[in-house]
Amino acid sequence: MIKDKMMRFFSAYSLYLAWIVSLAALCGSLYFSEIMKFEPCKLCWFQRICMYPLAILLGIASYKNDRGIIPYAQALSIVGMCISLFHYLEQKVPAMRDVLPCTAGVPCSGQYINWLGFITIPFLALVGFFLISVLLLFGKTSRE
Repeated sequence: MIKDKMMRFFSAYSLYLAWIVSLAALCGSLYFSEIMKFEPCKLCWFQRICMYPLAILLGIASYKNDRGIIPYAQALSIVGMCISLFHYLEQKVPAMRDVLPCTAGVPCSGQYINWLGFITIPFLALVGFFLISVLLLFGKTSRE
């Protein structure tokens, strides 16, 4: 009974919730770069390229309740998730630092934050992209 209610809730509000996650990620990245003055590395920019359009597209889609956007938003989210995972591994696995090293500017292996020993900015982006992907999967199953 409760499981069915939760499934219906997440199916009905998946676009709206995914939009909220993308807005939080957008605001978080702007906070780190503009207020905290953390200069983004090359991989951070690629993650932003995937996240920023999601905030706009999911906002419009949630306003219009247009579930036709889900496959396109899902693609952006999955690409962003792969970039975030690679970036996180580059930070946390020493052998990964030689795979695709940043040659100019801020090193991609640098860690501006390291909360609890594992939460870094790419980890936060990875969680955001993952949540958006899962919420969009709920949206696909909606019958409304």
